[in-house]
Amino acid sequence: MTTFADDTTDLASSELIALDERWSTHNYHPLPVVITQAEGAWVTDVEGERYLDFLSGYSALNFGHRHPALVAAATEQLGRVTLTSRAFHHDQLGLFCRELAELTGTELVLPMNSGAEAVESAIKVARKWAYRVKGIPDGTAQIVVAAGNFHGRTTTIVSFSTDEVARADYGPFTPGFVVVPYGDAEALAAAITDRTAAVLVEPVQGEAGVVVPPDGYLTEVRRLCDEAGALFIADEIQSGLARTGTVLALDHERVRADLYTLGKALGGGIVPVSAVVGRADVLGILRPGEHGSTFGGNPLACAVGRAVVRLLATGEFQQRSTALGARLHARLSELLGNGLTEVRGRGLWAGIDIDPGGLTGRSAAEKLLSHGVLCKETHGHTLRLAPPLVISESDLERGLDAIATVVGAR
Repeated sequence: MTTFADDTTDLASSELIALDERWSTHNYHPLPVVITQAEGAWVTDVEGERYLDFLSGYSALNFGHRHPALVAAATEQLGRVTLTSRAFHHDQLGLFCRELAELTGTELVLPMNSGAEAVESAIKVARKWAYRVKGIPDGTAQIVVAAGNFHGRTTTIVSFSTDEVARADYGPFTPGFVVVPYGDAEALAAAITDRTAAVLVEPVQGEAGVVVPPDGYLTEVRRLCDEAGALFIADEIQSGLARTGTVLALDHERVRADLYTLGKALGGGIVPVSAVVGRADVLGILRPGEHGSTFGGNPLACAVGRAVVRLLATGEFQQRSTALGARLHARLSELLGNGLTEVRGRGLWAGIDIDPGGLTGRSAAEKLLSHGVLCKETHGHTLRLAPPLVISESDLERGLDAIATVVGAR
């Protein structure tokens, strides 16, 4: 049998980056750092330099890198069984679904893998529900979405994206979507018709720059959906699971959706885990053979997901997000007029707009890298900040000091 030695230990960052550039498709533009180890809020590159992670894998690492409880759950399950397919039952699925439903206050769980799969699943369920229950004529259902959205990168999802980089050259696009401005309840009301199956929105728009809607907007979305007999689908893939200080970001307005899409942090940064959770009479529209996934709800994913639910059930991470988030926003607000033009966000999550007369988002991220802090730009002059919820107060202050130095420099 042919064996391959691990030859990465002798390669420098520049050599490993060159390998990436030569052999991997250039659909990302990563910062020039090669991570080889990580723990908590810190990562280490191949030269031994340490960096604070202020991105958290776009909220997939809410609990930090290699959280001991999550690693233990994965390790234990790896020694038992990792995949059965849904052709058979296994001893983790029912427990995972019950515990996740109880955590989120929902009735049924549809386990998948990626966030995009969860959104695609919610779209399919909403359409099937619209035809079988609401009585919309077959093939005519519409879903209202918000401009600036990011729900994934499948062909159907980019069909209703307003980001031309995400859409360019991928047509023809999937019909059945109506786009309205985010946060505009009047525009939403005008767009809803008797053919509306659902309204799909992010309670906080992550990719757009951590955009929080006006107070009362999500309550109005709920009211309009009730009035029209349409489903409210909340994409909580980035905003959910303690990132904003509550289990679900909708909890801030005491609003309930009919369906939620979850992902990222649900896998603890260890395995891809996503789910659609919600009303039993809606998700129950699916029958055997009508939807599925070979890896969705696999034993390893369920074991890790159960460990994530146990962490969230303590309330510790919601409290940390709230307390540390208050400090994050207070410090960032001090930079308004001194390098920043706007600060947005909720909990330990922020989008900051850099003065156009200063750095671009990319150049700011590169300068922060040289100060030992990792984050990522979005949309020109915007940075997204999402430190792991396990970060210490002193490390948070260290990262904020670096940000103040970089964006305040002239």
